[in-house]
Amino acid sequence: MPLPRWLARLNRRFVNPAEVRRGVRPVLVHVGRSSGRVYRTPLDAHPVGDGYVFVPLYGPRTDWVRNVLAAGTARLSVGGAEKELVAPRMVRKKDVWSLLPAGTRSPMGVSDESELLRMDLRHAQ
Repeated sequence: MPLPRWLARLNRRFVNPAEVRRGVRPVLVHVGRSSGRVYRTPLDAHPVGDGYVFVPLYGPRTDWVRNVLAAGTARLSVGGAEKELVAPRMVRKKDVWSLLPAGTRSPMGVSDESELLRMDLRHAQ
């Protein structure tokens, strides 16, 4: 069950900017679907194979998920380095969780049927 929308609004307004400034968590850099504005969303980025999995705690219809799906690309800032991500797609937790490092804890309220966002690293051509 996704977290309540009022909490998402609170996080977007107060918590996320503070997290981006702290620079401790990975930050997903994405472009707004209608505004074209660049957004920076601090998230837990779980490495899998040749990409990453992100858990949308507020559900798969959150703005950052919809922005990434519409754009087809995003950047992930991890430890001062930026990585290009492509091919966003929604996957079920039960289909990808076993690919994460052993001991990775599932966030509260995320079931095996929950939809997660998976993206691949863009390789230099």
